[in-house]
Amino acid sequence: MKQVLSFLCFSIISVFADEKKPNIIFILADDLGWAELGCYGNDFHETPNLDRLANEGTRFINAYAAAPVCSPYRAALLTGQVPARVGITDYLRPDASDGLTLDHLTLPEMLAGGGYTTGMIGKWHLTGYRHHGAKIETRPKDHGFSWNIGSEVKSVGNGANTWPYVFRTQPIPWIDLKTNRLGKEEYLTDRLNLEAVDFIERSAKKKEPFFLYLSHYAPHTILNGRKDLVEKYRKKHPPGKSGREDSYISEDAGLGKGDPGNHWAIDHNPHLAAMLESIDDGVGKIAAKLEELGIAENTILIFTSDNGGESNVTSNAPLRGGKSELYEGGIRVPLIVRWPRCVQKKATSTLPTMNTDFYPTLLEAAGVKKSPKQKIDGISILANWKDVKSAPSREFLAWHYPLDRHHFLGGVSAGAIRAGDWKLIEHFDTGKSQLYSLADDPSEKQNLASENPSKVAELKAKLSSWRNKVGAKMADTATKN
Repeated sequence: MKQVLSFLCFSIISVFADEKKPNIIFILADDLGWAELGCYGNDFHETPNLDRLANEGTRFINAYAAAPVCSPYRAALLTGQVPARVGITDYLRPDASDGLTLDHLTLPEMLAGGGYTTGMIGKWHLTGYRHHGAKIETRPKDHGFSWNIGSEVKSVGNGANTWPYVFRTQPIPWIDLKTNRLGKEEYLTDRLNLEAVDFIERSAKKKEPFFLYLSHYAPHTILNGRKDLVEKYRKKHPPGKSGREDSYISEDAGLGKGDPGNHWAIDHNPHLAAMLESIDDGVGKIAAKLEELGIAENTILIFTSDNGGESNVTSNAPLRGGKSELYEGGIRVPLIVRWPRCVQKKATSTLPTMNTDFYPTLLEAAGVKKSPKQKIDGISILANWKDVKSAPSREFLAWHYPLDRHHFLGGVSAGAIRAGDWKLIEHFDTGKSQLYSLADDPSEKQNLASENPSKVAELKAKLSSWRNKVGAKMADTATKN
């Protein structure tokens, strides 16, 4: 069976069969933790379509984000470079003028050069916005996407997820959707899903391969799910205690002080569950459209998240920490890949992989040669997609997260490295290090640094050498808290 599978993959990738290039759909959730899906063990959230996707493909349990926050992940995805090399190591502020520069050959640009139709829907966050005074603003079409809709025109994350997408008394919608397609209560995730299905249908008619990047805003806080789904989960299990004492969404809705709407419930959060179900519903609609069009067999369908879940609205247990931290809960993410003609079904991959790997892997799958003009830090793991027992050679994974001050979610200025099952976190402001054996302690409870000084020294040396290699810049320690 594996020989047949390998032959099919070879025939798809071969340069003489352009018509057989696979379609690629990349679905990205925002702040979705490693343990939130049913197929990763969650028994509160309902994700039947994602669970089915995992059953029809491969689920990765050691997939990592290149950073514990948003913008660096997205830069790494599109460039194949680690955030330290790109120069985007923290989330971009609304007035930033140091977004993703145009001197990169991005993944969509490379695929477009290989005959692909390229489209992007949803969250961009690789630029500052002129609305907030940014001197430079670049959009998805500047980086290789021939079509784009549903992207932000100002700062995001404020919970205004229903038409007309205006936050409280602000003067303009924060998103570029000009018309309403789903009625008075149009919900943002539903609208993005609709646009995705339409793009797939339009692209399939062209008889050309397509690349779709569906970048959801959900479930980023402020959590605010669709009303009917929120009520469903509130009835399913009482929401946990709120992690915040105030919620202006609840106040604006006339519910009173505090958090009576449960937007900040730390566990069994009905808004988180509702937002995830909306994402899952879209995955189901996309899968059904692929089947209807007869292109599911040769479509690569990927689902993942840009970093771990926020610890003020969820738990990433058994992993430690969450968004903004270099503990596993902040950087390990769910990843499911389905490609019926090549990817193993009902499989689980233990291979450590970072989202920088998508760039070379997808180019190889598409039969598009890499350009010497674009330095790539990721490696192709296509062999692992075909056979989870295959482990492409890699010495280590590394992270660089320098901060001028502590992150409001708890993160501190630090770097990290995973080599085999050893993981070291180096705190830049104190110089102290933490060492964990992930094979024995995936929850990072036992710091082994004092017991293994030689291993600490070895990993710190590798991390330092790597920083020099990629041109990593350190934060201004004078302004640290």
